[in-house]
Parts: sequence; C-alpha cells; structure tokens
Amino acid sequence: MAPKIYVERFEHAEWLSNTYLVTEADRAPAVVIDSGGPVDALLSSVRSRGLRVTHVLNTHHHHDHVAENARLRRETGARLCAHRLDAGAIPGIDEALDDGQVIRTGGLEIRVLHIPGHTAGQAAFVVNDQICFTGDTLFRGSVGSTTAPGHTTFTDLRRSVVDRLMRLPPEMRLAPGHAGGSTVGEERARNPFIRVMMGVDPEGGKRARYAGQEVRLVVWARDYDGGYKAWVRFPDGSDATVPGSLVERDRPAGGAVRGTKIPL
Repeated sequence: MAPKIYVERFEHAEWLSNTYLVTEADRAPAVVIDSGGPVDALLSSVRSRGLRVTHVLNTHHHHDHVAENARLRRETGARLCAHRLDAGAIPGIDEALDDGQVIRTGGLEIRVLHIPGHTAGQAAFVVNDQICFTGDTLFRGSVGSTTAPGHTTFTDLRRSVVDRLMRLPPEMRLAPGHAGGSTVGEERARNPFIRVMMGVDPEGGKRARYAGQEVRLVVWARDYDGGYKAWVRFPDGSDATVPGSLVERDRPAGGAVRGTKIPL
C-alpha cells in the first residue's frame, strides 16, 4: 500500500492558479506541481519541513503555471519536467515526459496522463493512486477552454475528461490548476459539462453569438472564477469550450437584449 501523501496548495491572488507542494513526510523528497506562484510561502515550507524538492512538474506551458519555474529550479535544484508536446514552449526543461511514464522519488509514485485539449501537451499527474492534479483540463464544476494558446480540439478535451479522468476511481481526489478541489465521483455527479458529455443531461439549444458567429449553447455554467464557461457549437457542427465573457446571449430577465455580454 502506497504511503499517505500530504499536499499544500498555494494560490495566486489574481490568476487563481495553484502551485502544489507534495510529499509523504517531513524531511523527505517532495515534488512541486506547477509554479504560478508566488512561491515564497512554498519555499518557506520546504525549508521548515526539511524537504528535498526533486521535481517541478508543469501540467502545461501557460504563464500562470510556469512563472516561477526558474526560481524553483535555482533554489531547490529540482528537475523541471513537462509533457514533450508542451516542453518546447517552456524554457529550461530537463526532461520531456510521455503518457504513462512513472516518476518515483522517495515514497512518491507519479503517473503521467496525457490529457490534451486545453493545450497539446496538457498532462495530469496521479500521485500514489490517491490524488490527480488535472491542470486546466478539469476544474471543480467546469472544464478547460479549447481556445487558449496551444490548444487542440474539443474532441481531445472530451476524450481527456470522459475516457481518461472520469475512468479514475470515484474516490480519487482531484486537484485542478485553478481554485479548489473535488473528487472524480463529485464531478461525475455534479459537473454540468461532464453530465452532458456522458449523456446524463440533454444538450442545451439556446442561441448566442461568439466570435462573430451565431452558435448553439450546449452548456452554460459557472466557471472556477465565479464567471461563466460555455460549450458552444458552430454552424459547421464543430464544438469548443470558451470563456463566457466572450459570449453574447439574451438576458433571461428584464426582456431579451440581443448582443449583451455577460461579464465574468
């Protein structure tokens, strides 16, 4: 049986991006997952607990997840790692990772899951079969966008969520790239995007506008930051998940107002 692990979460006040410190015990090896920072409190914890950070693992290449890579690498001597499809966009990478690869350090066993969609090289990290760090593919009650720099397709995102993450055990803890955590079972039961993806709930049919086109709102739901996320379908039948702040829809109260943006 794998040893119990301990996770500290450090959240950026503006980006709401998470940096995680993961270890099995004090005075033991540890890993950092993502580095949006600020990392002063994390490094203080490393020193006070006598931890040896061996790896910094980036879920993807976006700035709010890699901003403090250089400092962490310099101050801890850790190896900087990311999936090989995003590694080229991250300066200083020491090791490009592959799907299914296992990293072992001390009592930690970290399995790499390739979950593209938000970026081509988006990766999740499953630690000791107890917790999965999902990056920006899956949030509590929401999913990642497929319009960010380096994105792939909605088909990839859907496969990553349904065929990979939702096949983990229901009790598996989820630690997303932004805001608070959840479990696989909770997201299967409550996440509006996943419920429609899995055929539990029907698709929506309301019309809206996005990027100058009329689209169908398949799902409109709260995002991790208190704003909205939309799953939209374009006239050609293709789908995307997009920030709700960029979608123009009719307001439900006070009369329909075509072309009014719903703010984050």
